[in-house]
Amino acid sequence: MSSSILAVESLGKTVADTTGSLTILHDVTFSVTPGETLAIVGASGSGKSTLLGLLAGLDLPSTGTVRLQGHDLYALDEDQRAAVRGRHVGFVFQSFQLVGHLTALENVMLPLELRGETAQVRERAVDMLQRVGLGARLGHYPRTLSGGEQQRVALARAFVARPDILFADEPTGSLDTATGEAVIALMFELNRDAGSTLVLVTHDRSVASRCGRVLTIDAGHVASDEWIGLEV
Repeated sequence: MSSSILAVESLGKTVADTTGSLTILHDVTFSVTPGETLAIVGASGSGKSTLLGLLAGLDLPSTGTVRLQGHDLYALDEDQRAAVRGRHVGFVFQSFQLVGHLTALENVMLPLELRGETAQVRERAVDMLQRVGLGARLGHYPRTLSGGEQQRVALARAFVARPDILFADEPTGSLDTATGEAVIALMFELNRDAGSTLVLVTHDRSVASRCGRVLTIDAGHVASDEWIGLEV
């Protein structure tokens, strides 16, 4: 696992419920190498989104470890995990997660500013918005943009800092079929150009088939881990 960008060992998550406890994930182990494209699939409630949150250090596991770019995430405190994410990670969410009081341009500039970068921050953000076809929407606020446009802003924000790894959680879940297909194609194009590793949670097998590898989660367990060929 020394060459892995992401290494997961015996990861588990149990939460309290009305019956006492509920195991969401159990003994999940796998690794991801730099530049890989991995889809995590499974039925609703299988634990795939919970797994993604643990991989990114957004939630705490009950058991196991996650190493991201050599950092043992759960040996770090919350601020340290946030710093690791800021240096290495980009995110795309189903609900876009744009900052409502910031313009499209300001949303894309934000991760660069949070990293303390000062060189050509505005220019880089403008370039990314032009790349995703929103050069004419720089000053627009999220509420004035369509769902597809908001997700394109989210893609620009995710890739502007050229992350080592991108985590995407059902990125087309809030979009119609045609818009979703366009967004997915754009995401894979940007990912190839950036040379990033992609970990994608999706219920859509046609989206998963664009990845080089598919990890299937069933009732909190890894049911299969398949290499399916070159990503497209």
